[in-house]
Amino acid sequence: MILFFLSSGLFLGWSLGGNDAANVFGTAVGTKMVKFRTAALIASIFLILGAVISGAGASHTLGKLGAVNAIGGAFMVAFAAAFTVFMMTRLQLPVSTSQAIVGAIIGWNLFSHTQTDYNSLVKIVSTWVMSPILAAVFSALLYLLLKLILKKWKLSIFRLDSYTRIALIVVGAFGAYSLGANNIANVMGVFVPVSPFNDISIGNFFTVTGIQQLFFLGAIAISVGVFTYSYKVMKTVGAGVVKLTPQSALVVVLAESLVLFLFASSSVHDFLVSHNLPAFPLVPVSSSQLVIGAIIGIGLVQGGRNINFKILGRIASGWVTTPIIAALIAFIALFFLQNTFNIEVYKQKPAQQKVTLINRDSIKVKEKSENKKDEDMGNHNKKKVIANKIELKNHTS
Repeated sequence: MILFFLSSGLFLGWSLGGNDAANVFGTAVGTKMVKFRTAALIASIFLILGAVISGAGASHTLGKLGAVNAIGGAFMVAFAAAFTVFMMTRLQLPVSTSQAIVGAIIGWNLFSHTQTDYNSLVKIVSTWVMSPILAAVFSALLYLLLKLILKKWKLSIFRLDSYTRIALIVVGAFGAYSLGANNIANVMGVFVPVSPFNDISIGNFFTVTGIQQLFFLGAIAISVGVFTYSYKVMKTVGAGVVKLTPQSALVVVLAESLVLFLFASSSVHDFLVSHNLPAFPLVPVSSSQLVIGAIIGIGLVQGGRNINFKILGRIASGWVTTPIIAALIAFIALFFLQNTFNIEVYKQKPAQQKVTLINRDSIKVKEKSENKKDEDMGNHNKKKVIANKIELKNHTS
């Protein structure tokens, strides 16, 4: 049953691999600088490393938004998000898995009458606006810097081509690691409160936690999605919005990877906080939004003439509708699972249990009070009968 319930998370991981994870090498494949199979292999390896080593940071904020406390509910929340991403992927739209899982969690909150943590929601939604803008800024600055470097170096075409291929592979590996660290929370974050795995100690060297085992399974599913279903989305991202040169593709991947890393790294967050500097929130952000933002940044530096606003509009519409669709699917699916199969999709909150206990205690106190009244009344009647007998006896005498 545990594997059955986790299957929706694996389905979501596969959907993310077919959609979001493709963005790491999408521009490289779209410009034909890196073969698809090479890109998929490198992305898979570093996705798994990033998820297992650094995946815990972004999952905390997602957990605060709505702590899904029953494995049946976690199953259906992940399934709703996965199905939404799958439908959008069929339309060849690079939608946001982050938005899908957030929408699905809110759907669970509505169904279980759980109050949504609006501070966490505002933090997450603000990153949907801030992260693509930040990626566009990074991309524009890196593009101008690269132009300056190439102007000074004056490399031959063949050497430039060779250096660009190597750089795309290195930066793509970094991007895949950052994506695994940041977006594994989307895939397996809802299962963290109900994780079925126990910690495994390997000698006295190190311990593999239950959460790391959970994230490892999710990362495997993402990797399978990259191999089996990501090629079409890579082509859309790599060549659809703006026609990119191989050097521009390198800039896009680097800008996207840096932003993903900033929103996933606990070390960077703690360093900034310790020096009283504003820190980036540890939240899962959308690689799709980042890569589109980075591409637009280059397009704006080039004067904005090459931006395909028609495709951009289709992508933006997917971003708006994704959380709404995921929330509706989650709400309906939770109702179906609970009422048709009688599977627990949420557990009663401690506050509700406390109120119930208080009510029960009040009833018990009331019952005791009434019993005491009856007992007192009985004793009073007994005393009255005895007094009447004594009085009657005296009168007879």
